[in-house]
Amino acid sequence: MATTTVTNGRQVPNAQARDNRPLVLVVDDEESYRQALASGLTREGFAVECAGDGHEALRLFHRVHPDLVLLDVMLPDQSGIELCQQMRALKPVPIIMVTARDSEVDVVLGLELGASDYVPKPFRLRELVARMRAVLRRGVAVAEHHEEVLHVGPVRLDAGRREVTVDDMPVELSRKEFDLLSLLMSHSGQVVTRDGCIDRLWWDQELTDTRTLDTHIKRLRRKIEPDPANPRHLVTVRGVGFRFEA
Repeated sequence: MATTTVTNGRQVPNAQARDNRPLVLVVDDEESYRQALASGLTREGFAVECAGDGHEALRLFHRVHPDLVLLDVMLPDQSGIELCQQMRALKPVPIIMVTARDSEVDVVLGLELGASDYVPKPFRLRELVARMRAVLRRGVAVAEHHEEVLHVGPVRLDAGRREVTVDDMPVELSRKEFDLLSLLMSHSGQVVTRDGCIDRLWWDQELTDTRTLDTHIKRLRRKIEPDPANPRHLVTVRGVGFRFEA
């Protein structure tokens, strides 16, 4: 059976554990919290690496290639939000913010800048583990497709760099707008249903209607269409969903 050893207060999985278990990088400046969380997650079937600051977290991120990151917002050497952006730029690994800062502004900012979920402290381990497994099952929308460049008509989307250009001009998109565009472009010429869009991008919300999706579609059209009122690329398939055309 796979075992886990503890080195310098960190719970470090051996090679067998890393092969068989999802590897989680826990980033938090409180050592007792790191140890307790590592112990709990190990019992739940995860392999765990821990870091106490942003510098150590990036070093481990490069070295161990985690499947998931649990990241505190308040770190001693930099903001967890900034670290989230840096990690997401390196590789689209799922990141869950786990922090005592739970204001609406903090939550929205974290999610918009790349976090897959946002869990306020204190939390119940069972709930956190359920969220972790949901994120791992879902994967990151962009990562599921690839880390490649999509080019459909005048629109170019670089998933790895999270950059979009239209006719070679850069376009600023929010996280949800980017992920929605990536989903539609990755199925270019095919219909993506409304339910499919919602299940992929708003999995953690119980949307009773599709107004949120429609709002993001309208915003995307304003940014990528020459005539948003008469879209040529992001086309509505009435009663079904949307299709991206060249």
